[in-house]
Amino acid sequence: MQNPPPVPVAKSSTGLDENIAALLAYIAGWVSGLVFFLIEKDSKLVRFHAVQSLILSVCAIVVGIVLWVVWIVLAIVASQIADAMGSIVTLLFGLLWLVLSVCFLAGWVLCLVRAYQGQYFKLPVIGNLAEKFANK
Repeated sequence: MQNPPPVPVAKSSTGLDENIAALLAYIAGWVSGLVFFLIEKDSKLVRFHAVQSLILSVCAIVVGIVLWVVWIVLAIVASQIADAMGSIVTLLFGLLWLVLSVCFLAGWVLCLVRAYQGQYFKLPVIGNLAEKFANK
């Protein structure tokens, strides 16, 4: 049985293969996403992944800051009530932080893999926004 000939990979306006440029858009988070969004003129795949990387990174930063502020406030309030309550709040927020960090990491890795495969992989909510901005 004969293997089909390899499909040629399209080039982006950056001079890189589309899948490599799309992957690189995720490597440094919002910075690389912004750079590839600004320099890519031709490839919709690269622009989509660049915008999705930018939005994913900003969401991760915002969620991290919000959780940190809420954790500080609750820890102060809970410490005024009872020491045991402060420990429980610290533990619960530590677990929440861990779960959200793993979710963001898993989403990032999945996006890296799908970008390298040359696929349009849309994250929930973020993917629709990225598609809208990338097509402008």
